[in-house]
Amino acid sequence: MATVNKLVTCLWFDGKAEQAARYYVSVFKNARMGKVSYYPSEGIEQHGQPAGRVMVAEFEIEGQQFIGLNGGSQFKFSEAISFQVMCDDQAEVDYFWSTLTQDGGEEGPCGWLKDKFGLSWQIVPKRLMAMMGDSDTKKTGRVMKAFMQMKRFDLAALERAYAE
Repeated sequence: MATVNKLVTCLWFDGKAEQAARYYVSVFKNARMGKVSYYPSEGIEQHGQPAGRVMVAEFEIEGQQFIGLNGGSQFKFSEAISFQVMCDDQAEVDYFWSTLTQDGGEEGPCGWLKDKFGLSWQIVPKRLMAMMGDSDTKKTGRVMKAFMQMKRFDLAALERAYAE
């Protein structure tokens, strides 16, 4: 997989870029691994990484290209950046929620979670976006009140709040 998109997301890891790339490719059906490249002995004074360590692991999810970079321990992920997974139904919400929170991931409020690498995700039913786009502010208010009390989104409960 050669990088061809104009915009590519680079994710900074501390030694786990290839492990993370392979994990994300296993989570999503429409995903694939790309090239893995390694640090050379040249430039060690700048990059500080041992020769032969994975430098970059390329991968693609749903047509979006990513580069996992083993850059060191200076930077960590924060909730200021997250990836939204727009889900067709409750089964898809449940799949992504349980898969991305396993092995040390953390549940958060309102459909947010962190995976085992500390990357933030929002697992969102597409239907919620339609409900929140309704011009009836009473409906949207009830839906918001319902989802503000949730961790994993419960689409049936959101639908009930919308229909009241």
